[in-house]
Amino acid sequence: MNQEKIQVYFMPGMAANSSIFENIHLPKERFELHMLEWFVPNKNMSLTAYAEKMTKNIKHETPVLVGVSFGGILVQEIAKIIPVKKVIVVSSVKQTVELPKRMIFAKYTKVHKLLPTGLVNNVELLAKYAFGEVVNKRLELYEQYLSIRDKYYIDWSIDQIVNWKQTQFPENLVHIHGDKDVVFPINHIKNCIPVKNGTHTMIIHRARWFNEHLPTIILE
Repeated sequence: MNQEKIQVYFMPGMAANSSIFENIHLPKERFELHMLEWFVPNKNMSLTAYAEKMTKNIKHETPVLVGVSFGGILVQEIAKIIPVKKVIVVSSVKQTVELPKRMIFAKYTKVHKLLPTGLVNNVELLAKYAFGEVVNKRLELYEQYLSIRDKYYIDWSIDQIVNWKQTQFPENLVHIHGDKDVVFPINHIKNCIPVKNGTHTMIIHRARWFNEHLPTIILE
């Protein structure tokens, strides 16, 4: 008897496209993979409204959602709108208290609104915002990953992250986090599966770990 395939939807991090998942391979007989992509939000769009619009791209009932960084926040908002089998967040946060102090500081001082986001076509700067990394090599690769260069989208994303409110997370949520993540330091994170030497971009650089462990994490 054929088992029904589990539908898994992947959401990339801020400013990134789904090519960050190009090395993620799950057994084809058990899983079907789908990629979600960012779109530029309407003016003054709330994160809830954005999540609702994103659900139109989810064509299967009770899927598994995998979100990276800001994409991890978004899939949690999507899971409040549609029923899901499981939510897996990677290099992200699941409660407001897990945001680093500098982001909480930004929320109250609005200092994030002073960031030079008009320079979004500067890939090195964009990589620093999106990945928390200084990129001095493999710049072409980062240009491929970071294709969303719209200033309004970047401003909106940063604002949504620093103002995100969530005190409780659902039972069907699994959090995977690298112990070398500089964007969301692991010392603020509780109840996660730690990845040794994993950075904020481990979905790219540690794809083998995810290919090995994701099937079990999804099924258990």
